[in-house]
Amino acid sequence: MTERFEVGAALRASLPHALLDTLRDHLTTAYGATSVRLFLTDYGGTVLSPCDSSGGGEGALPIAGSPEGRALGSQERREQQAPHGEAVDHHLPVTVRGDRIGILTVRLPAGRSTPVVLDELRQVAGQLGHEILVAERDTDVYQRVRRVSRLTVAAEMQWQLLPARACTAAQYSVGAQLEPAYAVHGDNFDWASDGDELTLTVTNGMGQGVDASLLTHLAVSALRNARRAGVSLADQAALADQAVYAHYRGRLHVSTLLLRVELATGRMEIVDAGSPQMWRLRGKCVERIELDKQLPLGMFEESHYAAESFTVEPGDRLLFVSDGVYEAPSPRGGKYVEGALARALHATRLLPAALAPGAVLRDVAEYRAAETLDDALVLCFDWFGNDLR
Repeated sequence: MTERFEVGAALRASLPHALLDTLRDHLTTAYGATSVRLFLTDYGGTVLSPCDSSGGGEGALPIAGSPEGRALGSQERREQQAPHGEAVDHHLPVTVRGDRIGILTVRLPAGRSTPVVLDELRQVAGQLGHEILVAERDTDVYQRVRRVSRLTVAAEMQWQLLPARACTAAQYSVGAQLEPAYAVHGDNFDWASDGDELTLTVTNGMGQGVDASLLTHLAVSALRNARRAGVSLADQAALADQAVYAHYRGRLHVSTLLLRVELATGRMEIVDAGSPQMWRLRGKCVERIELDKQLPLGMFEESHYAAESFTVEPGDRLLFVSDGVYEAPSPRGGKYVEGALARALHATRLLPAALAPGAVLRDVAEYRAAETLDDALVLCFDWFGNDLR
């Protein structure tokens, strides 16, 4: 236990770019580790990139099929016999509040792999995750490792605007993914919780490239500004609408779905201001939730918005999708929403919320069977309530 606290203190005192070197020194001394490696999840959620590399995907491991990827997916420690000798590689998830950052792999002599040591290493991996998030304010090292190809400027703007890719609490779990991950421009998601309620937004800005990203950036910033002022959900939409209209005078607008959930009851307020759709999986039943359509943000001056009520039940899964998902065409004719979306919801029902969006987007790509310039966004919301985990 003393060793774990010493490692935690060393990580907090480390230079931002040197977290792995600091950790390697302490794990070698305290636990006899002969190898310490850190792999970070890339923006596309398909590979684990080694933190020792300079980026560009050299030495990257596929998440699908690798022992490290299985540890990331299960969120449980995995063991693997080292290639030579009797040492054991321990693959430990590096996760912060549900956001799956990567995998820490520690090679220990077989005799040092005791339950106490392994539990301490699991906690060290969690501490490392927190320190990486703090360190990213002051260094590009970890964000550089996460990209296996260059991001467009628009994608850079969008990823910097996001809260995380997953979040878990006692009552709920949220996960989201954007595609094309390295060239996304107008789609965005956001969330925030204050302990009593959770606010979610799914946003789709008009246009392509930097213009779409700038539009979405303005809308999301205006929504955050209104939310942090403590106003109602309808007023958040109205204030963001005014901010977008004041700048673009109706030439461009933003489609947005805003939700606020009371964590004690599951009661939900919703403002549907545009194209994102909401689907519900309850038991074996999949259905689209039809909402009162209201004007997209910024289309007209001083638009009025009203929130409607909706209640989630423990075990419900809500899926929010942009038009790049439900409008995706098949080469054989038809759109993804016409049967394929419901099938994908059923097929991914056993996956955690953090992994379901990526699985749905891979299904969309197979259905489409062609490259597209359109963004695609999937956000998954699982409601446990106060009785289920």
